[in-house]
Amino acid sequence: MAIREEVYYEGGPHIGELIVNILLGFTVIALPLTVGAIVRALWLRYRITNRRISINSGWMGRERSDIIYSEIVQVKTVARGFGLWGDMVFTLKDGSRLEMRGVPNFREAYDYISDKLSAKAKQASGAIGTR
Repeated sequence: MAIREEVYYEGGPHIGELIVNILLGFTVIALPLTVGAIVRALWLRYRITNRRISINSGWMGRERSDIIYSEIVQVKTVARGFGLWGDMVFTLKDGSRLEMRGVPNFREAYDYISDKLSAKAKQASGAIGTR
C-alpha cells in the first residue's frame, strides 16, 4: 500500500530564464550561460509534494535527489526575472546544500515549503530574499 502524495508543483525551470539567457547569448561572453539555461530547460525537473522535494537533473535527467522537509534546516531565496522566478538553496542537517534554479512562482512555492518546515528551520530561513 503506497502513501499518497499531493503534488504542489511538477515541471521544469521558468521559461523566462531560458528566453533571457538566449537573448544574452548573442554576446560571446554570455554563451556559457545560454548553454546552461538550455540544458536546464531540457533535463531539469522539479517535483514539490506535501512529503518531499525531488529534483531530476544531470545528463538526460538521470540523477535524482530527494529531500524530506524534516531534513531541511534553512532555505535561502533569491528573486530573479523581476520576481517572476527565483532560486532556492536548501541547507540540510548534514551540512550539504541542494539548489533549485529558476523556480516558477517561487514566492508561492517558498510559502508552501515554509509551511512544511520545522519552527527552527523557519526562523533560520527568514523572509524571502534574505541571505
